[in-house]
Amino acid sequence: MKTLTWHGKHDVRVDTVPDPAIQDPRDVILRITTTAICGSDLHISEGAEKMKTAYGQSASGLFGYSHIYGGYPGGQAEYVRVPCADFGAFKIPENLTDEQVLFLTDIFPTGFMAAENCGIEAGQTVAVWGCGPVGQFAIQSAFLLGAGRVIALDNVPERLEMARQGGAETLDDEDKEVQEKLREMTGGRGPDHCIDAVGMEAHGATIDALYDRLKTAVMPETDRSHALRAAIFACAKGGTVSIPGVYGGFLDKFPLGGAFAKGLTLKMGQTNVHRYLPSLTKYFTKRRIVASRLS
Repeated sequence: MKTLTWHGKHDVRVDTVPDPAIQDPRDVILRITTTAICGSDLHISEGAEKMKTAYGQSASGLFGYSHIYGGYPGGQAEYVRVPCADFGAFKIPENLTDEQVLFLTDIFPTGFMAAENCGIEAGQTVAVWGCGPVGQFAIQSAFLLGAGRVIALDNVPERLEMARQGGAETLDDEDKEVQEKLREMTGGRGPDHCIDAVGMEAHGATIDALYDRLKTAVMPETDRSHALRAAIFACAKGGTVSIPGVYGGFLDKFPLGGAFAKGLTLKMGQTNVHRYLPSLTKYFTKRRIVASRLS
């Protein structure tokens, strides 16, 4: 079969490999009809495989994410083996399109869990750093969970426009006065909750972002945490910083003292997709979430 394969940093190819085979009675083999890349694939493309030693052991099992996460072949292929299929496979309703189901496999649950982790109360303000697919679903999910306002931050005009179409107010993350503007928009308090939907390869125009780029280039630091710092600085006292953006190793200049002093809650982790599939499927069938504009 044809499959996308990773050969090293900046070296991704379509190769012909043997078809997957049943290795355990609980396995199934699925034919792939629709697939896409994840933002985290870019981390591997940039060389994140070397961070495996930072974890001490393989973490949770993920398809197609090298031996950092179990060494399971991925779904950017004609066929894929699903181990523990009595749990790992989910039968989809016939009225959903392949496109809708594709978003259910990861991105919509990731954005929803990011918003749910905030513990949003009715009418609160949520700020979202990063308006890629996860950020867009976090915006929609925050409104579904009762947010009165969502402020979206990015530096790509098309992404910011998409966020506005989803009901968010927007700010340019590379504006050097962005923190002051966030406080002005929230009566001086800052957003009630903040979501870092960027992760370990954040860009920025401030001194800390330039510092990160220098440190990661020579490897005393593995991750560029500009967006996470910004979220912690901005968040209101007693708020939550939710982190769906992936981090891979070790951070430098992490403002733990600020998070401690403001009594912030930090919630993060790989998305428990199966926990959300039954309920999020209903949002598509009732058309409360429309994903076609993200395709």
